[in-house]
Amino acid sequence: MKRITSSEPAVGKPPQPPVEYRLKEAGILDMDYFVKTLSDIKAKGVRPDLVGSIIAHHASKWVPELSESRDTTDFEGDSSTSPESATATWRKKQFFIETLVSVLPPEKDAIPCNFLLRLLRVANMVGVDPTYRDELEKRVSWQLDQASLKELMIPAFSHTCGTLLDVELIRRLVQRFMGLDESVKGGTALVKVAKLVDCYLAEAAVDSNLSLVEFIELAGALPPYARATDDGLYRAIDTYLKAHPGVSKQERKLLCRLIDTGKLSPEASLHASQNERLPVRTVIQVLFSEQNKLTRNLDWSGPLGRFRSPSPNPSGLELPARCLSKREVMAQQVEIKRLKEDVVRLQDQINALQGQLDRLVEKKKGFFWWRRFSLVSAFRGANESGRSEGIREKDFGAVGFGRQTPITVDHMKSNKLVKGKTTPVRWRKSLS
Repeated sequence: MKRITSSEPAVGKPPQPPVEYRLKEAGILDMDYFVKTLSDIKAKGVRPDLVGSIIAHHASKWVPELSESRDTTDFEGDSSTSPESATATWRKKQFFIETLVSVLPPEKDAIPCNFLLRLLRVANMVGVDPTYRDELEKRVSWQLDQASLKELMIPAFSHTCGTLLDVELIRRLVQRFMGLDESVKGGTALVKVAKLVDCYLAEAAVDSNLSLVEFIELAGALPPYARATDDGLYRAIDTYLKAHPGVSKQERKLLCRLIDTGKLSPEASLHASQNERLPVRTVIQVLFSEQNKLTRNLDWSGPLGRFRSPSPNPSGLELPARCLSKREVMAQQVEIKRLKEDVVRLQDQINALQGQLDRLVEKKKGFFWWRRFSLVSAFRGANESGRSEGIREKDFGAVGFGRQTPITVDHMKSNKLVKGKTTPVRWRKSLS
């Protein structure tokens, strides 16, 4: 029987290369074949969204972190791999990410935003070339309104960053989104991004290493008109104040300046009015805004409310109306009913006062009318009596009606004796 020496290979068992080398070669060859096949598909005029779905479906084959579930097996194989093999795998992931970014369709909606965020996450983790990372950030900003909060929670892989989440990355994405054309960041898209940013701030505010400047810069990256309601922003600020009890009074004022108290819901206003972490000035503004809202609701519920036109939106955007809950509607109805009863009560009091005033005016007019009537009657009676019996000075000396005085009785008698005829009563004007 022939003995097989160590120098001679076994029959039917050709020498195999190392496992690491086989994985590397198979991965690179598969990626090259995939890129070539994808180019042929594009040349045939396949729709960009279908091409994007093919890329998203097959990408997790080379990079398991791109899977939506993120519960795939370890890509490196055996856990006892050496540092050299881990470094080689790291480099290979860099190559895969850069290759996938280079073959993405140029159209805006060809790739889902969440898949792009996963690509950006892995790209920051493995440290791809800044050119590819910048391309991913630009593509994500195009569709930022379609992103989910889960995919935005990208850890900070840089050693110079003190926070757990990459807040600076989200700030750049929001600023890129705001730099787009108005046709891209329409009213609905802007409101969605604002809501997403507020939710992200509420999650990032728990980190004690998040500085006040980073929080204000991210919250202020959106204009005030972008938020249909400031409930999310108020929740994020309240969370930040809870996680950072050492914030000074001046810093609290800076934070609360971001809130528009007129955009808070009744529940948020009630919470803010009892929140001891807020400055006193902010609490007063919240109470004043709620009073103005109740006054406007009362005005609109009046009989002429349907003829009034609401104030135009200064931003020119069509902000979606928030559906009120049943409890909010009932609370507003009770408050409006109470205010209506107060208005009716005040109106009754005004009517009663007006009636008293009218009676006083009528009484005053009657007094002057009766006095004038008495004077005129006295004058007429005295005139008739003077014609029949002669005028006596004591009867009319104190009257002085019309600043005229009658001629004395002695003068009348002398005229009668001289002329021998009756002379009618004549009046002379008196200068007294």
